[in-house]
Amino acid sequence: MRDRIREVADPLKELKVFTDGRRIGVQVGGRRMEPVTGQLLIDFESDYLKKLLSLPEPSAGKQAGEKKRKEAETWFARGLELEQTGAPIEQAIEAYKNAIEADPASVGALVNLGTIFFHKRKWKEAEKYYRQAIEHHPEYALAHFNLGNLFDERGEWEQAREHYQRAVELDPRYADAHYNLALLYRNLGQTLLAVKHWQIYLNLDPGSEWAAIARREVEALRRSALISRSGGE
Repeated sequence: MRDRIREVADPLKELKVFTDGRRIGVQVGGRRMEPVTGQLLIDFESDYLKKLLSLPEPSAGKQAGEKKRKEAETWFARGLELEQTGAPIEQAIEAYKNAIEADPASVGALVNLGTIFFHKRKWKEAEKYYRQAIEHHPEYALAHFNLGNLFDERGEWEQAREHYQRAVELDPRYADAHYNLALLYRNLGQTLLAVKHWQIYLNLDPGSEWAAIARREVEALRRSALISRSGGE
């Protein structure tokens, strides 16, 4: 855990701890892993995977490439399996790239490749794949959220805000996007907007371990605002 935390720029924002029965795991930047080995864990019931798989249906005029799409889906499923079982990450990368070769609009493969390179801190490669995902599916909230995380990590606040905001416009119930927007606005000193998005987050996800942090942040910002007003008077 200490080794992992050293690699995380903002542990409060990126690191989550969860339990699965008697097993303890961690989640860094939206990716679950076993804390000692670092093996990636994929929860097939998780909101992340549901968003990854909830892609737009192809239109009637785009049925000609059905065979290629099926091939891409097979490679995409293979990439997920490789990540889940802790195989060398290069194998998962190869599977996702095969999916994209079969179908350049394989948005799940594009997003997962972007996330792999994000965790490798290879920003250019990560940005390339996230942008390709958005190019093929402009209304895919998860791709905008992940690109927002990338800009946030690089300190490019306005671009991060733009993509987080786009994510919540496309999916108003995207709790993690509201949470990250709240953190971003807090760091920018925009208290009212930070409180707004934390309150939305609390309405959407009141029982999570991060809800307690959000409540403390809201209370701290409110106290700070009251003290500022009192000092001004």
